[in-house]
Amino acid sequence: MPDRNLEFGKFGAQGVKGHEAVAAQLDRLAGFVATPVTAHRGLMARLRYLTRTDHARAAARDAGLTVTDRTLKAWLDGKRQPTAQNLDRIEAAYRTVRRANVARHLLARLNRQGRGTRVEFHPLNQSQVPRPLQRVIDYRTMNVRRWDRIVQAWSAGDDAALDDVWVNDVVVDLGSQWGEYEYVTAIGFAA
Repeated sequence: MPDRNLEFGKFGAQGVKGHEAVAAQLDRLAGFVATPVTAHRGLMARLRYLTRTDHARAAARDAGLTVTDRTLKAWLDGKRQPTAQNLDRIEAAYRTVRRANVARHLLARLNRQGRGTRVEFHPLNQSQVPRPLQRVIDYRTMNVRRWDRIVQAWSAGDDAALDDVWVNDVVVDLGSQWGEYEYVTAIGFAA
């Protein structure tokens, strides 16, 4: 088994990298606003979240939302609409600030005072792979006890660090078959 899959999907296998599935599940647990930023309700919810306190405004500026207070007030009052580029900035700032705000709480729930959280590995989809080339890959579960570096990389939005932590600290604990779970259909856990 090579260190990493070099040509994933060459024969038709489908899946996502494990760290991407973990980030998506952490995003679901973070409880982002469901309404899209392009809808008025979603835009207002995000702007209120980013401007409700001075600390939130500072965090939004640090996250890349660098518009004037006058512009923010006009958006909140409905006098002006943000451009598409500013909508993207609002969404990115909202996700960054929300991740930072819930990271500590989420970390405590995942670590559960050292007991950890059960994680499910749903294997990649081989339905499009020719029959002779398919491998038997089982559904696996394991208990992850140390979430600190995972949540830290996720809240920072650092995909490379999250990939490194996920593969080197978690997936290798699956034993000699760990390479089969670099790409998965889904990673499931609750907190």
